[in-house]
Amino acid sequence: MNLAIDFAGVAMKNPVTTASGTFGSGAEYSEFVDLGELGAVTTKGVANVPWPGNPTPRICETYGGMLNAIGLQNPGIDLFIERDIPFLRKYDTRIIVNVCGRTPEEYVEVVRRLGTEDVDLLEINISCPNVEAGGLAFGQDPKLVEKITSQIKDAAKQPVIMKLSPNVTDIVQVAQAAEAGGADAVSLINTLTGMKIDISRRTFALANKTGGLSGPAVKPVAVRMVYQTAQAVKIPVLGMGGICTAEDALEFIMAGASMVAVGTANFHNPSATVDIIRGIEAFMRENQVEDIRELIGCVR
Repeated sequence: MNLAIDFAGVAMKNPVTTASGTFGSGAEYSEFVDLGELGAVTTKGVANVPWPGNPTPRICETYGGMLNAIGLQNPGIDLFIERDIPFLRKYDTRIIVNVCGRTPEEYVEVVRRLGTEDVDLLEINISCPNVEAGGLAFGQDPKLVEKITSQIKDAAKQPVIMKLSPNVTDIVQVAQAAEAGGADAVSLINTLTGMKIDISRRTFALANKTGGLSGPAVKPVAVRMVYQTAQAVKIPVLGMGGICTAEDALEFIMAGASMVAVGTANFHNPSATVDIIRGIEAFMRENQVEDIRELIGCVR
């Protein structure tokens, strides 16, 4: 039985990784999960300098999920290179580095710094607000997506995954723009913008007013967007959004995702990733599927 895949030219032992921002850079979960069992570890977002993030409160639970307005708090590229890459390299897993920025130059700076580091793929978070465009997220304008993808590809030494925002009218246009810009793969979905009101305090539950909705509540939207995208582009798709079980992961795979990322589920089940890998194996065994690639995009 074969779970191995090729994703954007990188060999993976299985199609399961972590969703950026839900797993730190692996160290926090390493006492619960053997990171070597994962196809890859996707790190928390890394910027050119440390980001403090948003004011608190910045996380709240909602029905079927959670809202977060962390604001991409991270220690910056210098500490990431010094501390996190050497830690992850102790394990037999691929490293996907999530990159964030507020201007194209900030993205490119981080991508260039990573060019000489021992990491396998770069995932570019284009849901970041573009300060040069008045705060509109990079990923909400297809023309801007194509342009910034091209700029990043020119600077990158590793394959580039563009992480798409679902907060758009047409996800297909955005995915095709990333492909036109030279992306090696796309990942989706990032969080949906949401809000919660604390009625007892008569104010917003999050200091930022709005936050990113993740968890099981977003899964039907995510599966639909992954299916549409996989039908529209020739590059591979990394699917995510509310995956908690092997059944959830298999929905994304059958919809066309070559890989899946587990996010919010890690918070209530630290071993969710490994449980899902074992669940996929069990499904394949029970259904006499010899190769995971038989399932990728099998739903048309």
